[in-house]
Amino acid sequence: MKEQIVISGIGGQGVLFLTRILAEAAIEMGMDVLTSETHGMAMRGGSVISHVKVGPFTSPLIRMGQAECGLFLHAGGLEVHRGFLKPDGRIFVNAETGGNGATLDAAGIARQHGSPLVANLVLLGFAVRKEGLFCDARIVETVIRRISPAKQLEMNLAGFRMGLD
Repeated sequence: MKEQIVISGIGGQGVLFLTRILAEAAIEMGMDVLTSETHGMAMRGGSVISHVKVGPFTSPLIRMGQAECGLFLHAGGLEVHRGFLKPDGRIFVNAETGGNGATLDAAGIARQHGSPLVANLVLLGFAVRKEGLFCDARIVETVIRRISPAKQLEMNLAGFRMGLD
């Protein structure tokens, strides 16, 4: 099993948390995993991209045109980072309106439920529901339970489940 995943967003959107969840899910499943992060501006609001490689890889960076899946927490990231995806790569975008790939207003859903900080987990749940990733909901929930701070556990699980529904 080999899968390369690009996670793109803006600082503060939870790109690094999603990266950790997917890496821990791979470990939970007994798979090899490599990750790499690139931060744009060194403050909240800068561009952030993360690479997750599940399987027997030797380098953590994904080459242009090689990722099987992309999670785009900000629609603008699709324009900037789409080049990492294979032509038939699966795209999941947090956007209010449809467009390229599978689109869900994850930020709007999270706000409606009073938890705007979990838009990343809503999009992750959506990607898992669409069978766009190597892992299933049970594994992801196990990881969320293990790595979430106690104060945010229920909110994080609720966000993930919103995306599953």
